[in-house]
Amino acid sequence: MKSIVLKPWGSYQVLEESSKYSIKRIVVKPGGILSLQSHLHRSEHWIVVQGIAEVTINEKIQVLNVNQNIFIPQNSKHRLSNKDNEDLIVIEIWFGEILEEEDIVRYEDIYDRK
Repeated sequence: MKSIVLKPWGSYQVLEESSKYSIKRIVVKPGGILSLQSHLHRSEHWIVVQGIAEVTINEKIQVLNVNQNIFIPQNSKHRLSNKDNEDLIVIEIWFGEILEEEDIVRYEDIYDRK
């Protein structure tokens, strides 16, 4: 496992990586919102293991509870938010030919990242 990477919305830790997939543990602090983004080279699966997730995929917003999951297709605009008062923990699995942090297009970001 790699070290924990701190972000304005919380943190993530890579649990396992290969050439075709990557598995991360994401912690979104209360009130944390990831950027509205898309990826050119990968799809993602999110599984909620603690808390309540508000998930946006394109124009649709869904609420996921513990033990629920969702698929984020490649090139779809998506966002993860924690509107609850406890940490949200999500296991994220990336699948694709290119699995790099740089494979991101940001459309909105409350932390003014590009």
